[in-house]
Amino acid sequence: MAIGFEGRVAIVTGAGGGLGREHALALAKRGAKVVVNDLGGARDGSGGSATPAESVVAEIRAMGGEAIANAASVTDFAAVHAMVQAAMAEWGRVDILINNAGVLRDKTFAKMDLDDFRFVMDVHLMGAVNCTKAVWDIMREQNYGRIVMTSSSSGLYGNFGQSNYGAAKMALVGLMQTLSIEGAKNDIRVNCLAPTAHTRMTEDLGARLPLELLGPDTVSPGLLYLVSEDAPSRCILMAGAGGFERAYVTLTQGIRAVGDDAPEQVAARFAEISDRTGEIVPDMGPAQGMIELAKAQAEADQSAGLLP
Repeated sequence: MAIGFEGRVAIVTGAGGGLGREHALALAKRGAKVVVNDLGGARDGSGGSATPAESVVAEIRAMGGEAIANAASVTDFAAVHAMVQAAMAEWGRVDILINNAGVLRDKTFAKMDLDDFRFVMDVHLMGAVNCTKAVWDIMREQNYGRIVMTSSSSGLYGNFGQSNYGAAKMALVGLMQTLSIEGAKNDIRVNCLAPTAHTRMTEDLGARLPLELLGPDTVSPGLLYLVSEDAPSRCILMAGAGGFERAYVTLTQGIRAVGDDAPEQVAARFAEISDRTGEIVPDMGPAQGMIELAKAQAEADQSAGLLP
């Protein structure tokens, strides 16, 4: 079945250019009414202008779609709340939230000011929190919602000079994991998208990437699936150059080590602890404790002669 968004209302942050613009256009082409949010600042978050958001709204309207522009900073909860209320006043619902707004202030950790660390965390993490909080009760009352956090391989796997960005992007995975559990009973599905695309956020990579293959349009198909009627939940979808992969946070079976020499046991058996045979993707965080307690119980049962 074709994926469509007739009657759906979407908010896309950071949609004045790059990936956000492509997401907004793709949603509008398939029938969604779109709030195009963009502060209109520089890549480092300085400055601001409503022009980028208004330009994308003009593109959507020119192709027969419905859209409104918004230039709120995602770091300002009052302004974000007002944006959501404007969408409700215009269309009466909010079905989709794409947390895409972001900034870069790259430096090695040794050279990074804490203000730059905090600011990047504030935009990426708290910006997503602010926007999600502003739509959460609406989606609960509707018994329908689709939310995407924009994560990154820099958060999942690390990248030199991006400790602030990587920390924020991995934090969004943790936010997604819990919100997907809490939102399930109201059909609120929450996922992460980790894109690779040529935008102003990645322009410094230049010669290291075949930029002609990395258009934002090659990422948005994955985004459309993640916010569709039949979307998954708790998915980390990687996307770039037309390639799509899925990342998982897994847990190995490990060992049990107790006693005075437990540290030495951990050291001696670290390869066994790291063995990925039988690893799982836990349904919830407490799965770790259940596995550890099961090891302890099995050892106790064996000592008592209850197990061979």
